[in-house]
Amino acid sequence: MSTLVLAVRDPHVEGSYGVCPLLSLTGLLCPACGALRATHDLAHGDLAGAWALNPLWVVLVPLLVAGWGWWAARTARGRSTSAPPAWVAWTLLTAVVLFGVLRNIPALAPALGP
Repeated sequence: MSTLVLAVRDPHVEGSYGVCPLLSLTGLLCPACGALRATHDLAHGDLAGAWALNPLWVVLVPLLVAGWGWWAARTARGRSTSAPPAWVAWTLLTAVVLFGVLRNIPALAPALGP
């Protein structure tokens, strides 16, 4: 549902969804900065535009959709589902923190910044 809202209401319009608190308070880009606009671009088929805004989100979306699909299929068939292994959470946390640090390095800002 939220993707539908993002497809209809353009987050590229300044102030349409508010501001990132971390960015407004510190000037630092959080790992999620640009994800709303990237989701809007993905919903409109603009992969390059989405990648320019938040490459981590563009990589994570298909993985999240696939994981949700796997869970939904198992649940629909009545099979039990267990929590993912701990290494999945640790890997995701490490990737998000590393991305957050790297996108605030000035030399990498053109490639990782929104």
